[in-house]
Amino acid sequence: MNVFEMIAVITVVGTIGSVLRARYGVVRDRHGNDVPIGVDDTAQAENQRLREELRAMKDRLAVLERLATDNDNSGARLDREIEKLRDRP
Repeated sequence: MNVFEMIAVITVVGTIGSVLRARYGVVRDRHGNDVPIGVDDTAQAENQRLREELRAMKDRLAVLERLATDNDNSGARLDREIEKLRDRP
């Protein structure tokens, strides 16, 4: 077997391996780990829940930043704003 035949065999074996991985739904991430294609419904539901929770936390943070940088130092106003935050789910 000469060098060119060996290169052709290695190329064919690599191609067949890639086709089989694609056929069975496995890809590699950027770290070289095999990851199945397709996300199940529980993972999608968890992602959606986490996105909603993150959105709520960003809203709360925006309110707290506004309270911290607000020039009006009224204690009663600050108490009302904090109570509004507590009432939120």
